[in-house]
Order: sequence, then C-alpha cells, then structure tokens
Amino acid sequence: MPETSVLPPTSANPPPARPSAALAFFAPPPLIEGEDAGAYDDLLARISGAIKPSDILEEIWVRDVVDLTWDAFRLRRLKAKLLTATAHEGMAATLRPLVDWDRAHQLAWKWAARDKTAVATVETTLASAGVTMDGVMARTLSLQISDIERIDRMESMAESRRNFILREIERHRESFARTLRRALEDVEDAEFEVIAPGSSARGEAA
Repeated sequence: MPETSVLPPTSANPPPARPSAALAFFAPPPLIEGEDAGAYDDLLARISGAIKPSDILEEIWVRDVVDLTWDAFRLRRLKAKLLTATAHEGMAATLRPLVDWDRAHQLAWKWAARDKTAVATVETTLASAGVTMDGVMARTLSLQISDIERIDRMESMAESRRNFILREIERHRESFARTLRRALEDVEDAEFEVIAPGSSARGEAA
C-alpha cells in the first residue's frame, strides 16, 4: 500500500472554508432586483464592526438592525423613484389649465419619453405661465400623497423597530454585565470565607 503524507495547507492548496454557525443560519440578504449586494455587505460589515456582537443572540440582532436599516434606505429611494416615475401625471395636471385636455396628456407622455419637440414645447408653455419644475413635482406629490404617506409610515416603522433592537442589545449587555458582577462578587465572598478562617487559625498557632 503506497505511503501517503499529509502536507500542511499552502496558498496553492488552501483548506476548505467553513462558514460560521451564524452565517450558515442566516437567510440570504433581502435584496430586490437592481440592489447592490456589495453595498449591503458593506453596511453589514460597518454595523457589525460598530456593535461588535458578542454572542449568537447579538449576531441575530445585528442582522435585524442591518435589514431594517436597509429597508429604510430602500423606502427613501423608492419614494423618490415613485415621484420620478409618475412625474408625467403631475405634468399633465399642470398643463391642463394651459392647453386643452388631450394636448396636455399627449405632451406629458412625450415629455416623459424625452421627445425633443415635446420637451421644448413643455418648457415654453410652462415658462409662459411662470411655472417651474418644482411646481410640476409639487403637483406630482399631491397626486401621490397617499402612497407617499404610506411609505413614510413604513420607513418610520422600520426605524422604530431598528431602534428597539438597539435598545435590546444595550439591555442585554447591561444584564450580562450585572450577572457577571454578581458572579464575581459571589466568587470573592466565597474566597473570603475560605481563606479568612484559615488565616486566623495560622495566626493563633503562631
């Protein structure tokens, strides 16, 4: 039977990676299409580095904090995207008092598609009425206000849950610190009870 030898791992022959129990336990990052996994990993690394979880419970909480923070960022981004995606509705509503109804909607759709002729016509029409893009976006906001308010509530809930978890981590650490202090005090008291009588006995013998 040929003799075999076990060589130490080298850079050319590294040992297989063994994910930690925490990494194996967690589900994949809750990303949607178009989101940057690298940005999520960076956020996870930054928050983990700041909090420095000391046990599996804190690791779970840190992951929750990261996911809720990511949700809040996502909701802010999607809120802005919603206003951009529906700006043609605000444009049509702004143009209706200035041109006839059908013309307003046609111009708004073509403006959203960046048709050069429509863009120039819209800019001229708005300028003649003293209306700016801020006015158009304000009208867009008024049309989407119900959805915006719901998004704001969702964002606020995500932030509140995140802050609650951060407080739980603080309480967890305070509780652990109190338990540790009590354990140390018990050890010190027991040591005193054991050592003190012996010391007294040796003193009497002397």
